[in-house]
Amino acid sequence: MARPGPGHGADRRGNTLAFGRAARAAGWPLALVIPTRTGMPAMPAPQDRRATGELLTLADRVRLLAYDPTDRDSCIGADERLVASSRLLLAVWDGSPSNGRDATAHLVTYARARGVPVEIVWPMGAARAPLPVPGTAG
Repeated sequence: MARPGPGHGADRRGNTLAFGRAARAAGWPLALVIPTRTGMPAMPAPQDRRATGELLTLADRVRLLAYDPTDRDSCIGADERLVASSRLLLAVWDGSPSNGRDATAHLVTYARARGVPVEIVWPMGAARAPLPVPGTAG
């Protein structure tokens, strides 16, 4: 499942769209998760609308999920609900521990603890770009 929107940051927005395109090109079904507030889909930020629109056209299925995309704990809770209802977690992950901002390590552990099979995808030679620390220049 792809989850666009704020809280993912500019780097993640491009990765989500690239993953959606690659999934469709490979013939995989794509489910898109849209955050809702009081049952209404949240409007993506202006810079996210084009990517979100393309993801909507690529998706086989769209799921509305109640969470606040600007709140990290709310996003992790939504991710946990998705993992718990999944048959497989496909994690694009370099195997690094959580740094407090990236929840992939947590979600892999969460899935394994609940018996959800996990497949790790990390291209050989790929490197994670350092994320800027909030409140600092750079």
